[in-house]
Amino acid sequence: MKFHACSKPLKGRLNIPGDKSISHRAVMFGSIAQGDTEITNFLPGADCISTINCFRQMGVSIDIDEENNSHVVVHGNGLHGLKRPEDVLDCGNSGTTTRLLAGILAGQDFACVLTGDESIQKRPMRRIITPLTLMGGDIESVRENDCAPLLINGTRLQGIHYNSPVASAQVKSCILLAGLYASSMTSVTEPAISRNHTELMLRNFGAEVRCEAFSTQIQPNPVLKGCKVEVPGDISSAAYFIAAAAMIPDSSVTLRKVGTNPTRDGILRVLQNMGGSVEYKHLSTSGGEPFADLKIRYAPLHGTTIEGSLIPTLIDEIPIIAVMAATAEGDTIIRDAQELRVKESNRLDIMVESLSKMGVDVEATSDGMIIHGGKKLHGAVIDSHKDHRIAMSFAIASLVAEGETEIIDADCVDISYPNFYEDLESLI
Repeated sequence: MKFHACSKPLKGRLNIPGDKSISHRAVMFGSIAQGDTEITNFLPGADCISTINCFRQMGVSIDIDEENNSHVVVHGNGLHGLKRPEDVLDCGNSGTTTRLLAGILAGQDFACVLTGDESIQKRPMRRIITPLTLMGGDIESVRENDCAPLLINGTRLQGIHYNSPVASAQVKSCILLAGLYASSMTSVTEPAISRNHTELMLRNFGAEVRCEAFSTQIQPNPVLKGCKVEVPGDISSAAYFIAAAAMIPDSSVTLRKVGTNPTRDGILRVLQNMGGSVEYKHLSTSGGEPFADLKIRYAPLHGTTIEGSLIPTLIDEIPIIAVMAATAEGDTIIRDAQELRVKESNRLDIMVESLSKMGVDVEATSDGMIIHGGKKLHGAVIDSHKDHRIAMSFAIASLVAEGETEIIDADCVDISYPNFYEDLESLI
């Protein structure tokens, strides 16, 4: 797909698709709850459909409205009501599905195999295999390479306290979900606070979850009850329009009902640190999740340093933040972001290589990059590596680049934002 520079400011209002992380969890928790869970503003992207398909294979009835596919009703089977799937569970491109589902499956009374696409089969799973094994789980990498496919023989689990070496919501959530099936309390301590959607939503379903500093604990065998879940707009999807409006002179864009959970809003703090303009309107909450309308106006940006505890709050937004930094005056330093090497692609190396192709002065470091901003970007051929966040980031970069930019496998955005290009076009 080919893109050209935008010759005029971006103007308008957008409804951002539902948060991917929250959509996954609403289906999962609704499936193991009693009664119905009604989900509005569900994200019908490929990743979340993978989660639905997995639970359908385990006997859960899930209805998707034919006229409005963001309206989903999950008819829960209860905590112990899942059935052995007749075939391998395919998680597609979804790391969230793979890791969180592994926690649920570890405590079942059946065995199954969990796999995914080529990307998933390269992503590290030792980080969940280790704690699940400590809980008494029987989980192994079929190819003995610490990656999927995973053979999970459900068994009785025991509660543990786990000190996680990484601040990862997927790892934390996997352990907490396994803790639902354990014989005693389970707790996780992280080196920094990761996104807390699991804790907030499990409480809403009736689980007993306590959080203190960097630790979270959960009591076993709760009675989870179906409820209504209103999914806020995904701030990770909003990030591309936030960046575009911040970079293109005279732009003013309003993004409606975007999730502003403080464990996810790092990009807004970075934007403000760079001199950007963001205005919050109509603040509200649903199920413990805060959201607001965000009005982003153009303002000259300058470099900043992004590191430490800020990183887990914006890990998925670093590619588009790097694009913003390329247009800002001065240097932007990104540290402590080595987790990007094990996402859908090695995002650190790909961002450095691709930004360099567009004329950006950027240096790779062991855990991030240094971007010397302020130079004019030019068009290039960019390989997305079938990574949706790479494709969307360079679609935005193309708007401020001279000449033509071509993105290979640009349709991979369907993973998280099927209407991304149409929504972008509506603002131009």
